[in-house]
Amino acid sequence: MVRQPLPAHSPFKMPYQDIETGVIIFPEKFLEVVLEYTPLEGQETSAEPSQNLPSVKQFVRDVLETVLLAVVLFIAINSISARVRVDGSSMLPTLKNGEYVLVNRLAYRFGRLPEYGDIIVFSSPVSDQDLIKRVIGLPGDQVQISNGQVYVNGQVLVEPYIAAAPMYQGQWNVPAGMLFVLGDNRNDSSDSHAWGWLPIENVIGKAILIYWPPPDWDVIEHLDFAAVSR
Repeated sequence: MVRQPLPAHSPFKMPYQDIETGVIIFPEKFLEVVLEYTPLEGQETSAEPSQNLPSVKQFVRDVLETVLLAVVLFIAINSISARVRVDGSSMLPTLKNGEYVLVNRLAYRFGRLPEYGDIIVFSSPVSDQDLIKRVIGLPGDQVQISNGQVYVNGQVLVEPYIAAAPMYQGQWNVPAGMLFVLGDNRNDSSDSHAWGWLPIENVIGKAILIYWPPPDWDVIEHLDFAAVSR
């Protein structure tokens, strides 16, 4: 029997062909190596799921962590702020119909009261709507509207933000725990001159920013009536 020569660098005996008979001979060492690196059919099918299992678990874990983080952020953001859509024209020219406003829920926490000129969002005491108006009178104040002007404790307010001078008149003494609020569009606003006092507990927060639509983006100014004597 004559063997074909093997390469000098061969690590083990390769199969060879008997020149006389034409039969291919598989050395024992070659078969051992082949069997060592060839998984059985049962082993191959059982190994694939075990290899994929950790990656599936990691994917599910990542998804759950992402969802949990989103929920936590949503709750946290909504506990300190609110997004409110302006409906109607009662706050023209300061706020326009359809604008979206960011509201600071923490502005009046820990016993802090709204201040003169603040634009606040609150739950209406006469309906199930949330409204947005400007604070004019605080507890203990006397508010009077006459001759197109607003007086607080006898002092006339300079109001460059209103759409037009009010065409109504009246006088109100603000009780404890209450606010007197008016819309900047004085003659087209449902506010304290129409339905009375606003309980402080109904206040949701202070409007601080117009964030939509983008061309209207602006920080909301709150004019302080510091000169009002009490």
